Amino acid sequence: MKFIYKRVLLKISGEVIQDFNTSRFENSMIYEIINDIKYLLKHGIQISIVIGGGNLFRGANLSKMGINRITADYIGMLSTVINGLFLQELFHQLNVPVYVMSTIIVSSICNKYNLMYALELLSKSVVVIFCGGIGQPFFTTDSVACIKAIETNSEIVLKGTKVNGVYSKDPYYHKNVFLYHQINYQDVLKYEFKVMDLTAFILARDYKIPICIFNIRRRRALKRILLGEREGTIICDDIKNISI
Repeated sequence: MKFIYKRVLLKISGEVIQDFNTSRFENSMIYEIINDIKYLLKHGIQISIVIGGGNLFRGANLSKMGINRITADYIGMLSTVINGLFLQELFHQLNVPVYVMSTIIVSSICNKYNLMYALELLSKSVVVIFCGGIGQPFFTTDSVACIKAIETNSEIVLKGTKVNGVYSKDPYYHKNVFLYHQINYQDVLKYEFKVMDLTAFILARDYKIPICIFNIRRRRALKRILLGEREGTIICDDIKNISI
């Protein structure tokens, strides 16, 4: 069994870990993800995580309610800290080594972000969870994921979502949609697919980091991606243009 990536960054949307029937965390599904990560760690894969906060608060939505955008974004950042601490506890329950770092200083409950220490931990097969955004407003956690991937020299950004990849149109609102298994950054930016924000795509493109958009709720999806099997949508520049 040969894995094609050694160090990866996993972006998990906050909504993915939410049980929409109860508005609580969906522990059983999160345990499955952690067990997949545990398996990959045993095979030498180094994994860091950026967690979203949309299940609790989303800065952009709060600003629409009349809350100052900067304050709203800080609320969103703090939501990612809450999610990061929750994930840490579930990792501990399954005896998976993990360390949470926050760009926002909350020293009594969370460790301060330190890149050199993060790299050291990754080299020792410790999962590093990054939260708190970049400590500044106006950046989504998608952009944060690409920034952290650049900083940690990760080979790919894996964005775990509720959909199977990049579609020609939003599958929730349209029929007869087409799932792209591969697409390049030029087309992603040209057609403005809404699976990530444009800043994130530009960062990944400029630093030549591929992105895989995939359904994290599909069993063993992470393993299949790292083995090079078809799963989700791979976005990189070595792919022909599409036509819509």
